[in-house]
Formats: sequence, structure tokens, C-alpha cells
Amino acid sequence: MTSAFDSWSFRQALGRFASGVTVVTTVVDGEDHALTASAFSSVSLDPPLVLICVDHKNRFHDAVLTSGAWAVSMLPESAQGAATWFATRGRPLEGQLDRVEHHRGPTTGTAILDVALAWLECRTWRVHEGGDHSIVIGEVVWARVSDAVDDPLLYYRSHYGALLHSAASEKSTLALRDSIIDDAGQQSSGEETWRA
Repeated sequence: MTSAFDSWSFRQALGRFASGVTVVTTVVDGEDHALTASAFSSVSLDPPLVLICVDHKNRFHDAVLTSGAWAVSMLPESAQGAATWFATRGRPLEGQLDRVEHHRGPTTGTAILDVALAWLECRTWRVHEGGDHSIVIGEVVWARVSDAVDDPLLYYRSHYGALLHSAASEKSTLALRDSIIDDAGQQSSGEETWRA
């Protein structure tokens, strides 16, 4: 039995996947371009590859394909304002980074946001068509993490949220098991919980 594809349900299903939030930047002819993106993923450790998916209609699309170099700033919870600003359609291109403290990456010269949890600079490695988006795979040429902040900004069902940390680490299966299931087999309060 086959049912017709329901695009509304597809969108709703995708919205139930919680993700981190990034700002991706590039520069073309001295002009900065930026985009808030949750469609970001690691691809490979060797070589070090990541990807972003960019809508063909977004002005960032042509800019990142032209430049061949881009940076990813992974946002903390405190950077919700920056995430909202760089997701605003029709914002002025000139001076758009003036609202957010930033500096130039040491390898590509692309803007990176000071407030971020981590930063990557990339050179475009491959571009694949993916329906109404381009899948831009970048080779990471520089990476750093911040020691000052460790609370990621999350995105779920068109809302920003935060992570409640558990004492357990995914590196320790025994600690994780013990934090989730108590002696009676009940879910414990130590489980990581979503809060919107």
C-alpha cells in the first residue's frame, strides 16, 4: 500500500530533529556574507571535512560558491541574537557584521564570531546538488575551540533552546547507563533534558 507524499509532514518531521546553530561566513571582493545555518555536519576526520547545505535562493549561495573559502562559528546559548540577525531575510549586506564582535580567521581571512564555542575555516572541497539546496563540502584548514563557554545554542521546531547537562559522558557507557536508569529501572533526573 502506497500513500501520497505529504510535504507538510516531512517539514514537521525534520523540525523534530534538534540541532546546533552556526553562523557561516565568506567574503567576496571585500564584502562579507553571512548565514545562520543548522544544516551543518561533520563528514570525515581524514581528510577533515564538514558540510553545509545552502538554499539556491539565498544570496549566500552564490557568494560561497564564488569565494571557495568559508568559516563556521558554532554558537553558544548567549548568541541567540546573532543567530536571529544572520537569519533575517533582506538585512543590509554592507555592515551586517558591525552588530557582532568578530575577527578575521588566520588562514582564509573570513570573519569569525568572537562569541563562538568553536571555529572552523574551510576551503570548498566538493559541491553537490541536493534538490533546492547545494551541499557544500569543505576541507577544514584551521580549527579552534573556546575555553570560555560551553553552553551550545540549539534549534528545535523553529525555536531556540539550551542543553541541560548530565553528569555522565558518552565516553563512559557505565556512567551513562547509571545516570539514566536507577536501581528500580526508572528514568533518573540525571538524563540530559531538552528545555526550550
